[in-house]
This record gives sequence, C-alpha cells and structure tokens, in this order.
Amino acid sequence: MIGISLYYKLITIWIALAFGVFFILLKVPVPYGRNTRSGWGPLVSAKWGWLLMESTASISLFIFYLIGVTEKGVVLLIFLLFWEIHYINRAFIYPFRIRGDRKQMTLSVIVVVFVFNILNGYFNGVYLFSLSSHFSTLWLRDIRFIGGCILFCTGFAINLISDSYLRKLRNKNDRKYSIPNGFLFNVVSCPNYLGEIIEWLGWAILTWSIAGLSFFIWTAVNLIPRSLSHHGWYKKKFPNYPESRKALIPYVL
Repeated sequence: MIGISLYYKLITIWIALAFGVFFILLKVPVPYGRNTRSGWGPLVSAKWGWLLMESTASISLFIFYLIGVTEKGVVLLIFLLFWEIHYINRAFIYPFRIRGDRKQMTLSVIVVVFVFNILNGYFNGVYLFSLSSHFSTLWLRDIRFIGGCILFCTGFAINLISDSYLRKLRNKNDRKYSIPNGFLFNVVSCPNYLGEIIEWLGWAILTWSIAGLSFFIWTAVNLIPRSLSHHGWYKKKFPNYPESRKALIPYVL
C-alpha cells in the first residue's frame, strides 16, 4: 500500500492541477450538453456515456473499500453509502431519465471523466480506507460529521429537485430550450450545479480529509465555469431572461 508521504505529494499535485484546469475551463467550455460541438471526437449515446463514466466512480470507491486495510467500522460504511447514493443515481438512474434517445456526447469527454473518476476514487478510497485511523464511532457525534452530513444531504436534494425541474421543462418542449422557473431557478441559472457543489463541500467536511477537500475543489473548478457559461448562454438566447438571476450563487455570482 502507498506510503502516506507519497500520497500527500501526489494529492498536492492533484489539487494544484485543478487550479490550472479552472482557468482553461473559463475559456473553453467542456463539450457536452448544450456545449457539445464538433472537433472533440466521435459522438456516442449520452445515456451510455453517462453510465460508463459515472459508474467508474461508484465501482472504484467500492473496490478501495473492500481492499482497504483500515478496520471497517460504521463511519467508513456511512462514507461509502453517501458516495454510492450519489453515483448510483448519476450512473444508473439519471441517464435513463434523459429525455430523447438522440442526445449524444463526445467520446473525449467520456474518456476524461472516466480517468478523473478513477483518480478521484483512488485519492478518496486510499485515504479513507487505508491511511485514516481516526474515524471511530465518536466521529458520529462530532460537529464536523453532523454539519457535513446536513450539507451533503441538502446539496443532494437540491441537485435532484433541480434535475426534476429541468426534466419536466424538456418534457413540455422536447426539441427547444426554454427558460426554467420555480424552485432555486428563480434566483440562479444552475441550481443543479449549486447543489452538487454544496454536496461535495459537505463530503469534505464530514470526512475532514485532504481527499474530500480535493474533490470539493475539483467539483467547483468544473461547475463554476460551466455555470457561468450556461448563464451567458441563457442571456444571449433569451432577451427577456431575468436580469436579477445570477449564474450559481444567489445574489452573488
């Protein structure tokens, strides 16, 4: 098993890489969803693309849980369950609720996310299930665990509800984009992304680990530029788009 010194060197590089990627994504939107465009490789079914790339995250952390050398108490099991709840939804439920069989995504995006999920699963799995030794049942009463759980569940709920609103909007008008309204869409363009950022902030706090922090940073690095891109797209496409609506954080950003 990897030594803790080498682990910290690798994850420090991983976090530093995230900040470099952030500035790239501000200029070059990731080509999936409404940003799908030519020049990024072959197009494949979005449903099967989501399943392939997101199931990797679910499987990888489970493997590290099984092979981890840390004693597997209730706290580590809760960590695993939280992770799996998110990724089982993202890999095995969300893709098959996407409206329209013709939706596609570029193969390059699938490959990049596939690799990211393996690395992210590695950093979180190795730390939590092999390098950590302080997650006894006392952690269940720690304010960091309790607060982190509240944030994780709140973010997960926001993400699910927002996806539901978007899905209903597409059901009404399958071929055209419309302005979403209701719930947090009244104040931000991308509450689904806000929910996911809150969710993984909760993960960073409830695990109180550099691994959790790295995942939160990478989530923000990806979703902040994407939210700004979506917000700009809405304003350009719809002249009547609400001026008071922000991109991601109500009344702020």
